[in-house]
Amino acid sequence: MKAAIIGATGYGGAELIRILHQHPEVQIASIHSTSRQGNPAYASYPHLQDVLCLDFDDIATEHIMGTADVVFTATPSGVSSKLIPGLMKTDAKVIDLSGDFRIKNPESYEMWYKKPASDPQLVNDAVYGLSEWYQADIQQARLVANPGCYATAALLGLAPLIQKGWVDPASVIIDAKSGVSGAGRTQSAVAHFPEMNDNFKIYKVNQHQHIPEIEQVLSRWGGQMPPITFSTHLVPMTRGIMATIYANVAKETSLKQLYELYHQVYDNNYFVRLREHNFPGTKEVYGSNFCDIALAFDERTNRITIVSVIDNIMKGASGQAVQNMNIMFGLCEKTGLEFLPVYP
Repeated sequence: MKAAIIGATGYGGAELIRILHQHPEVQIASIHSTSRQGNPAYASYPHLQDVLCLDFDDIATEHIMGTADVVFTATPSGVSSKLIPGLMKTDAKVIDLSGDFRIKNPESYEMWYKKPASDPQLVNDAVYGLSEWYQADIQQARLVANPGCYATAALLGLAPLIQKGWVDPASVIIDAKSGVSGAGRTQSAVAHFPEMNDNFKIYKVNQHQHIPEIEQVLSRWGGQMPPITFSTHLVPMTRGIMATIYANVAKETSLKQLYELYHQVYDNNYFVRLREHNFPGTKEVYGSNFCDIALAFDERTNRITIVSVIDNIMKGASGQAVQNMNIMFGLCEKTGLEFLPVYP
């Protein structure tokens, strides 16, 4: 299959290049950028010299028509919404990493993203690409809205409990931490080394754009959900997300029963690993497409704690995008993704 990557100068685009370069069923046909067109790939990423012999092309749709079987749009929010209507007139399947097609309610999208909503018909047609939960829909999709990084960690951690009604939805609290690569490659004060090193910051308090995404999916699973409490923090590391999730039980349970439930749900999902004997750290999924989950139950408070860790650029973005591509094209979902975590 021939693949095009739009937004290939960002971290998500660079990670797509890394994965697809060694994918046995894919040839990278073109890479696209608004700022670096005409320059070779190694001008932005020197580690690609003599590996990827392509120049960045313009992002105009006509430069891609007829040349790609699959297009990845790893662009800032608000860009994909302008590009994808043209891409959908081609025969290519499209996987959008930007967030422009995740939120079904246009008013909600505009409130949280501060940008005009995408074409409502395309938003309605887009399949939410949480690979472990929507595989049948993804198989039939032409447009996949790849989930956000925080949303991936939180939803994979919460899904069994919400779907089975084992927790009180109003009690859900998600406390999440991310490495600074989640802020993107563009220079900013929040990710500036002197500001971030030896520091630990909370940001976008009650304003993060993954809040409506998480609430939308939880409501789909468990009926109308009350608003969730969701906090995000930046940690002075490059990659990784840890979502620590708290919820009060709605029925009598035990830690043994909780793990039995999670095993029933996830034992046939290669990329979700249950950690019964120790709590996971972000380093243990670094550079891989795994999501590691551990559970605790406090009988004193009747509260469950779920710890879910992912690599934010892999399972939280490009790795899951390639997993979705595999599903869309009828390949084994592990194809090209069986990286062991980089450790230490």
